Amino acid sequence: MLPCACGAPVAPPLVGGAPPEPVTRRTWNDEWVTVLCGACGRLGQWPQPELGCPCGTVLRLPVRPVPADPAPGPSRAGSPVPPPGGGTTASTTGLSTVYAPAQIPPAPAAAAVPRPAFHPVPIRTVRDVVTAAALYLRWLGFPDVVQPEEHAQTRPGIELRGPGLYAEVDPTTRPVTLRAVECLWLEGLAASAAGVYFSLAGYEQKARDRADGVGLPLFVMDLTGTPQPVNGAADELLAGGA
Repeated sequence: MLPCACGAPVAPPLVGGAPPEPVTRRTWNDEWVTVLCGACGRLGQWPQPELGCPCGTVLRLPVRPVPADPAPGPSRAGSPVPPPGGGTTASTTGLSTVYAPAQIPPAPAAAAVPRPAFHPVPIRTVRDVVTAAALYLRWLGFPDVVQPEEHAQTRPGIELRGPGLYAEVDPTTRPVTLRAVECLWLEGLAASAAGVYFSLAGYEQKARDRADGVGLPLFVMDLTGTPQPVNGAADELLAGGA
């Protein structure tokens, strides 16, 4: 199971009795599936479940697709609900219903919900690095993070995208260079999006200095799959979220 942005554990619903399929070619549509969180009703992209056969073949487990019109979760808006308490009257105008409660005290302000604990994915492969970074970004408040279709890369990293977000994940064993940091920052600037960098091997000093100067969050990944902030911009993102 993997955590939804709301903190509830979510598992892709497998198709019972369906045989697994051997993985012979990888594409974006095969790598990720859409999963509905039963706790909050959020739709998210999750890694396609796979398992390894002792013969070396990777098998893909079939996942039940999300219905075209999924049932609303607890957090989704539904029909108008009368306010609590007795002695209410209702009138209907067109398509909207208006309730007129009698002397109902105002509801107390909702308390801020603390962010749930982050549940990392141990890193064993390059794909694990990307998955861990994507989960972390969703946990920070970017629920619609996806990996774009493959295209020409100007940097050694792997891109992650979301509304208002440009992220780069470098799974190599070399520190991230100044050029790579500047390229990501410029791409985010041109798209009016926030840039975030993840690296396994850390950053060159010039790259860190430039990231500090432009406010680009830098994170370094450990093998537990938990990103650690490297600079002040990353500390601020971790503290405040998206």
